[in-house]
Amino acid sequence: MSNSSYEISPQKDVCLKKFNTLALPARAEYFCTVNSLDQLHEALTFAKENKLQIMPLGEGSNLVLAGDIKGLVIAINLKGKYYELQSSDKVKVTLAAGENWHESVAYCLQQGFYGLENLALIPGTVGAAPIQNIGAYGVELSDFFVSLTALDIATGELLQLTAQDCEFAYRSSVFKRGALDKYIIVDVCLELSKTPKINADYPALKAELDGLELSPNTLFETVCSIRQSKLPDPANIPNVGSFFKNPVISTTQVNKLLFDYPDMPNYSQASGLSKISAAWLIEHCGYKGLKQGNVGVHDKQALVLVNFQGDGTELLDLAKNIEFDVMKKFDIKLDIEPRIYGDKA
Repeated sequence: MSNSSYEISPQKDVCLKKFNTLALPARAEYFCTVNSLDQLHEALTFAKENKLQIMPLGEGSNLVLAGDIKGLVIAINLKGKYYELQSSDKVKVTLAAGENWHESVAYCLQQGFYGLENLALIPGTVGAAPIQNIGAYGVELSDFFVSLTALDIATGELLQLTAQDCEFAYRSSVFKRGALDKYIIVDVCLELSKTPKINADYPALKAELDGLELSPNTLFETVCSIRQSKLPDPANIPNVGSFFKNPVISTTQVNKLLFDYPDMPNYSQASGLSKISAAWLIEHCGYKGLKQGNVGVHDKQALVLVNFQGDGTELLDLAKNIEFDVMKKFDIKLDIEPRIYGDKA
């Protein structure tokens, strides 16, 4: 295949170890980075002409590479931030998909645009945030979401998708269901407040803020401090943060479990459901701090699987063991949070 006519110059057989925060050693059949919409269109044209499937890639902080990737991996490096005042209190902020999420939260705070503080230090790019409907400490992206611009992979057409179009749910969206692999997100528009609004009801956060003067900056710094104390830096210990979703089960099942495990953390949801701490379940199956071959479970946070020079197969074998034991002990099914890619997926 020739790519001499393309500004993007896709490379062959590229190791993706440095492009995923688990540092898994998979390889891409073809790889390129796009810095503009024009380059993104070129990448799609290259893939179409050479009959290659496409895998968009942000910072690789919410995926597991189970094996090598066939087709063209497109690293999305679109940059840009701008805002538009809506009223004396409301502002719309548009962030390009390649912007770092945490840096974007910090930018909004510096501008005096409030609401995202609970979502500080979540790794990844802006473009990945709606796919996962990222959330932390009682706040989700969907709470502020207005719309996004997406490129239809099949047609090359740019579309505006609303919150209703995105079908947000807990750690999910239409991009993980009906629109899987259909779009590449280009930018995201959020509505924030110019008046500080402190959301500190989440128990762990509330405890840390006790006695402090509440402000958006204090909230931001506290969230960062909590995350840094509990979650390993992927640059030092390869990981993707939370590996499993917190399961949501019936209140009836929760009450049965509480009879045997009265200290089990649970959080009431709508419609007679309760959210259970996946970390607690995993820890009570004996996995916290466990090393299995070249992979393991973090010793400070059982929800975090870590990689010690292993590969995707080893990591997923560990995940399957955890899922099996949690189901056996608690009759609760755990679901993996990051997406799995690769020939062995």
